[in-house]
Amino acid sequence: MTPSVVADTHNDLLMAVSARPPERWAAFFREQWLPQLLAGGVNLQVLPVFIDDQYRPEGALRQTLRMIECAHVIAEGNPESVRLCRTGQEIDQALADGRIALVLAMESMPGLDASVELISTLHRLGVRVASIAHWGRTPLADGSGEDATGSGLTSHGVAALREMERLGMIFDVSHLGASGVAHVLELATRPVMATHSSARALRDHHRNLTDDQLRAVAATGGVVCVNFFAPFLTDGAPTLDHLLDHVVHVAEVAGVDHVGFGPDFIREVMDDLTPPCCDEDVNVRGVDVRACVPGLEGPSGLPMVIEGLLQRGLGEKEVAQIAGGNVHRFFQEQLS
Repeated sequence: MTPSVVADTHNDLLMAVSARPPERWAAFFREQWLPQLLAGGVNLQVLPVFIDDQYRPEGALRQTLRMIECAHVIAEGNPESVRLCRTGQEIDQALADGRIALVLAMESMPGLDASVELISTLHRLGVRVASIAHWGRTPLADGSGEDATGSGLTSHGVAALREMERLGMIFDVSHLGASGVAHVLELATRPVMATHSSARALRDHHRNLTDDQLRAVAATGGVVCVNFFAPFLTDGAPTLDHLLDHVVHVAEVAGVDHVGFGPDFIREVMDDLTPPCCDEDVNVRGVDVRACVPGLEGPSGLPMVIEGLLQRGLGEKEVAQIAGGNVHRFFQEQLS
């Protein structure tokens, strides 16, 4: 089975591409990443802008702009293969043309800090999805690694949510602390999404969402896109079945209309960024960032997930929804 839309709502490939000289950006994407996306059947790709610790705080805004520029250069340098899309209509046109629709996202917005007025600038540059925290504390909210604080959004975080709703940007609750998620769901007037979060009922990790949170995101009309990252799936050796368990669980709890794929293929990105001469520490905040389900090091492994869901007894229509149909519909509805 080949779904008409396969959507990946979290692939950090911009980190790898932007690490190259600017004159190589378009070609490097074409050589290194485009074949992977095509092999996986991906035709709707969200590109998060994640700012590594080495750029924070002084260089965060500069690196943010550099990565956004990288996305534009990728699209301009590969017009026959991809299109950077701002609206649901542009996504539809890219798909109709046989191109991969790229959607820009921000992960925690560290370069902005409390300057909420700059969210409008990001929107002008094409950003259409954003979260306001990562693992730790930001001027907008606490990430899930700070759950013990019991903190909701700051006043600036509330202002950021309101500004995103005004602009028509999609609010991403992935990485947000539990109290922050509750705060967002209390205040939100538009559907929200989780771009890369798995089920806490199956793996008790602060990065995962509880069943109540899954239902609440779905109740807004949003989508929960399951993270494939192995440490969030199990505390043992990861298998495809662990991942399928999470996808099926989210579908059962939130509803099959509200689940998608948010793979977070960090193994592929880390392998690409690490010089072959080096044996670097792969543990970040106690997590092995290269751990992955065998065969899911990168996007080319997505067909095995689709086949696995079919073997679990889901119908082709349901699998097509999960593989990309739900995210496609959500973007059609929310990105005008």
